[in-house]
Amino acid sequence: MISEDVLAQMIDHTNLHADASYADMKKLCEEAMQYHFRMTAVNSCQTHLCHEFLKNSDVHVGAAAGFPLGQQTIAVKVFEARDAIENGADEIDYVINITELKEGHTDYIREEMKQMVSLCRSHHVICKVIFETCYLSEEEIIALSKIASEIQPDYIKTSTGFGTAGAKAEHVRLMKQHAGPYVRVKAAGGIRTLSAALEMIEAGAERIGTSSGVRIMQELSQHQRD
Repeated sequence: MISEDVLAQMIDHTNLHADASYADMKKLCEEAMQYHFRMTAVNSCQTHLCHEFLKNSDVHVGAAAGFPLGQQTIAVKVFEARDAIENGADEIDYVINITELKEGHTDYIREEMKQMVSLCRSHHVICKVIFETCYLSEEEIIALSKIASEIQPDYIKTSTGFGTAGAKAEHVRLMKQHAGPYVRVKAAGGIRTLSAALEMIEAGAERIGTSSGVRIMQELSQHQRD
């Protein structure tokens, strides 16, 4: 069984709700510090607020860009990511343009990824690319993973949690298989239990995005006591 410290450092503690209050953000950050999660995942407008709450800790602030649909131009996604970085983001999770992928415009997807990764790398910020696998065929997941193997974002990520389905272990394995040795996989979407988190980790995920991080850690603690 995985240790509490190791699992906590794999969790991106998440609140991406449209009606999240300042009090909700404060609670998210306090929980992240208490459990020593790796990151808080928030909408980009909450970046500065969470940066202030977390400034005396080693918990990262992660901002979502082009979220949750990915239906913005490259320039808009780059602008949003840059704004979040200027407001204290340590990590950026952006959603690919699924329409362009479905149209077979892989050069567009490659350019989008290249610009987002370049921006993040120039500011020493982690970049994660969200595929939203529930809308993709196996062939499209493989094609995206191979593009990632060329451009090498820090992570490729299964889902936003706002699509028709969340993370699946078979998609994690597929992404891990085709993204190459330098690109890690983040599983997110619908991961609410310890068993679900462990299934994704066994499949190859090195980050877990979840709004149930506290519950998962409590479940692990109880399991270890038993």
